[in-house]
Amino acid sequence: MRKFYKSHKLDNVCYDIRGPVVDEANKMEQEGVDIIMLNTGNPPVFQVNAPDEVIRDVRTNLRSSEGYCHSKGIFPARKAIVQYYQTKGLMDIDEEDVYIGNGSSELIQFCMSALLDNDDEILIPTPDYPLWTASATLAGGKVVHYLCDEASDWYPDLEDIRSKITPKTKGIVVINPNNPTGAVYPKEILEGIVKIAVENQLIIFADEIYDHIIYDDRPYYHMALLTNETLVVTLNGLSKSHRVPGFRVGWMVLSGNREIARDYIEGIDILTTMRLCANVPAQHAIQTSLGGYQSISDLVNPGGRLHEQRDIIYNRVNQIPGLSCVEPAGALYAFVKIDASRFNITDDTQFALDFLKREKVLVVQGTGFNWPEQDHFRIVFLPEPVQLTETMDRLEHFMAHYLQE
Repeated sequence: MRKFYKSHKLDNVCYDIRGPVVDEANKMEQEGVDIIMLNTGNPPVFQVNAPDEVIRDVRTNLRSSEGYCHSKGIFPARKAIVQYYQTKGLMDIDEEDVYIGNGSSELIQFCMSALLDNDDEILIPTPDYPLWTASATLAGGKVVHYLCDEASDWYPDLEDIRSKITPKTKGIVVINPNNPTGAVYPKEILEGIVKIAVENQLIIFADEIYDHIIYDDRPYYHMALLTNETLVVTLNGLSKSHRVPGFRVGWMVLSGNREIARDYIEGIDILTTMRLCANVPAQHAIQTSLGGYQSISDLVNPGGRLHEQRDIIYNRVNQIPGLSCVEPAGALYAFVKIDASRFNITDDTQFALDFLKREKVLVVQGTGFNWPEQDHFRIVFLPEPVQLTETMDRLEHFMAHYLQE
């Protein structure tokens, strides 16, 4: 009998945020084991819920959302996105520059599929949000990872970026605030990346999904404001800032020099049209979310729940012998370093699996974020302080007795 196998295009595609360790966690849950699931930034699971007015607006517009809409999205939502960026100082855009997608994840795939031919190169940070690497690989491109330096607060290493550019390099991805490290980049680093991109005629892809989740009043700079000499593709959405990841509301904004990328933009238009349109009911959350009071500020400011949880993770990790992490400046994660020699760690996936089985806590190993060494893992700090403290107690107990076999 003929057997069917997955496409070879998937041979080097991985997404370990939902990989084999997660499969084991799901199996354990089916057997009745309670697992603290810290593999994804999924706010509602931890009772970090959407504002009531967002839910109300989606509900109110359900009847008018039964049909397809424009392939780029409903006009009021695209207009609201334009106005949002205008308040940040980005004036040279209009509604035609905005594309609404089923989460920014769908749009990341469009960005890579429309750009990359076989063996074209794209610069992506390490560690990275793995969907970028997976999407570029699936599109046939060659991913070249540039280093984010842990010793420098996880900022991109500009010289490493320069050293990895070739005639085949088409673009550079910047994830800021960063997932998985929580780094928020200073203006001089972003300006350095812009300078490199302009000098080498690269498209800039700015993943800014966590731009509302920044701690301790750190200044934040949108990449699109720093250049009009090359094309900047900004990706964002409501999943994290407004706690509606299940709504799949994301957008992409094209700014800067569109003239050099007319054919590429036509490719994005083709892909957008092929999927007809994004989820229409959820698009009605955008106008309400981007206008008026931003409730996420209550969570990230001193005294807020996310700020407190960030502090718990940072302080407790650095108190455990053999573990350390840079203080997250944004987002929802800490990227924890393990003293691999102390614990005889040669396989970080095995480390995550052992932690899961012994302490019933699911984390993601560092190599799942395309980090080249077996010495990190990412932990999500969304659980309420009491549960997060219990989680850290389990981690401390585990590390006190752990030696990888």
